[in-house]
Amino acid sequence: MTLNMPRGAIPTPRSELAASEPYRDETGSEIFVPSGEFPSPNQELAAARPYKAGTAPESFLAWPTEFAFGENKGSSSLWSEEAFAKACAEPRVVVPTDVVMRTAQQCGPSNFARFMQTHGFQMDGNAYLDGPFYSVDWTNAATLASSIYTHGPVKIGVGADDFQTNPHGLVTPGTSGWAMYNYPKNLVEDHCVSLCGYGNLADLVGLFHGHGISVHAPQGMPTGLCYAMFTWNSIGIIDQQSMLNMTYEAWIRIPVTIIKNLGA
Repeated sequence: MTLNMPRGAIPTPRSELAASEPYRDETGSEIFVPSGEFPSPNQELAAARPYKAGTAPESFLAWPTEFAFGENKGSSSLWSEEAFAKACAEPRVVVPTDVVMRTAQQCGPSNFARFMQTHGFQMDGNAYLDGPFYSVDWTNAATLASSIYTHGPVKIGVGADDFQTNPHGLVTPGTSGWAMYNYPKNLVEDHCVSLCGYGNLADLVGLFHGHGISVHAPQGMPTGLCYAMFTWNSIGIIDQQSMLNMTYEAWIRIPVTIIKNLGA
């Protein structure tokens, strides 16, 4: 990929910041990002480790062990996305709603990513931590597919104001199988969601069906590359252009879950 940065006179696109190679001094200082509910500072995007793509199949879908993440419309998307990711990726840990809410209260206004790498979700004598965060160039389809397949789900920060007013399909909180396209650009980043699958529309619909979910695609939905997206305690499908229009940053945890015995 060829980067067209820096320019200085006008802002460098955030996707290019995410894909750029960071300078690291000898101390190897760690950057603690992201949240998704509000924009990560540009300097942290530029300093974050970029994810390097590997190979991936043409289509893929990760599905959680169960839906128990404490997210409804209007509640914290940041914490429910973390619990969702841990239920999707091995060793597929289910974090109950009460633990999610307690952890959010314990973190309070402190640095979210630092908290998840040092304290995490604590239950049953273990702490379930995040691995280091790597930035993902979400504008590169191969990179994004590889990150979802190899290390996902991928945490993205989006503008969510049109999730239930978009005329081309709506998010249905708590009910999976929704689909939408033609999502608008330039909405304010204010919400954290997860990308847990990808493929052309027909392949994704088939993968959803394998989990007992019927997809209700609106008329005119593009049939090419699409993504499975978790938000508001549900998983639906968005087309690639909608993903590009709504997204401002993307991250993976490597690994998604580190288990630490609290008694050790």
